[in-house]
Amino acid sequence: MVAGKMMRAAILEGPAAIHIGEAERPEPGPGQVRIRLEGCGVCASNVEPWEGQPWSTFPGAPGGLGHEGWGVVDAVGQGVADIAPGDRVAALSERSFAQYDVADAGRVAKLPPQLDGQPFPGEPLGCAFNIFRRSDIRAGQTVAIIGIGFLGAVLTKLASDAGARVIAISRRQESLDLARRYGAAETIPMDDHWAIIDAVKALTSEQMCERVIECVGKQWPLDLAGELIGFGGRLVVAGYHQDGPRQVNMQNWNWKGIDVISAHERDPHVQMRGLREAVDAVASGRIDPAPLYSHRYALDELGEALAATRDKPQGFVKALVMFS
Repeated sequence: MVAGKMMRAAILEGPAAIHIGEAERPEPGPGQVRIRLEGCGVCASNVEPWEGQPWSTFPGAPGGLGHEGWGVVDAVGQGVADIAPGDRVAALSERSFAQYDVADAGRVAKLPPQLDGQPFPGEPLGCAFNIFRRSDIRAGQTVAIIGIGFLGAVLTKLASDAGARVIAISRRQESLDLARRYGAAETIPMDDHWAIIDAVKALTSEQMCERVIECVGKQWPLDLAGELIGFGGRLVVAGYHQDGPRQVNMQNWNWKGIDVISAHERDPHVQMRGLREAVDAVASGRIDPAPLYSHRYALDELGEALAATRDKPQGFVKALVMFS
């Protein structure tokens, strides 16, 4: 390879086996930009592919799994007019566990000066805003949020700011404390299925919740969500379910006449709308995600970052891999 045309990148070589090596630096094609990455968030959805799934193939692409990157544009392809080298951006791209990534110009959002020097994993922040919109939360409603990690905390803030009463349900006491910090009115430890149901009954005079957002991505929280939703309510699946089929209690769902929303947006225009809303909200001070960036790692420590995302050590909310 030509000197100066290489970059350091994480390559998934097998289950839980990440190699940090050199890869060819990508070049932007027509309508694309190249980003010199400052960092990339680690998503909970990275964990199962990292551990290996029956359909996995190895090695993965250089930088693969990384989809929460931000940084500075250093090159643009033909036809790109609205973005220039030097612009600081958040990107919706797919190979950001590397020093450089490319993205379609329509898949990046400029970061305003108010965000200078701040990490900005735009994809999960935009995802939270899109989930919030799909949840149709209104003032006066009772909203149960199951699973208070990064996504659950942001949704707690958005829902409470909208005038809803948020009941936060999570395993760890520190997660429940975090939910209070972000506006939750009530918290319930996630340790006993029937005790949680009884607690929500008591808090709602047995009417249950107008909205329930499931943020975990596992069978039991999905079962619990179906029990906590009230008649005619909206059950929102925000957790990423990727380890096989799920069973649901259709008798219960039918009886209650609920709406069920899978809030994972795939329309690029909708994804970008959420990202731009997140940029505006953080830049204006409406929401401060900085306390949620609890752990930072170098690229060489990506395996440790993924293990922490899985194991949730003391104080863990979200890991960032930092390049500068």
